[in-house]
Amino acid sequence: MNKGDLITKVAENANLTKAQATDAVNCVLDSVRDSLKDGDKAAILGFGTFSVTHKPARTGRNPRTGESMQIKAKNVVKFKPGKDLAESVN
Repeated sequence: MNKGDLITKVAENANLTKAQATDAVNCVLDSVRDSLKDGDKAAILGFGTFSVTHKPARTGRNPRTGESMQIKAKNVVKFKPGKDLAESVN
């Protein structure tokens, strides 16, 4: 499922127009993004929790040449599924 499919599904299930569903989906995604940018977690009960962790800089190897290279530090988004979601796929 991609974003367009999600918007279509929300429009059908919530009896909204596609424009209204697009606004709703974008609002949810923007809220999660803003929360993560601020350093907070975004927990959606029954679905899961999005969080940000910091990966420090490290030395890696180029697999083709075997040459050492420096990998920059970065923030990474993690997702931990909630109990309901995890149980629904098994």
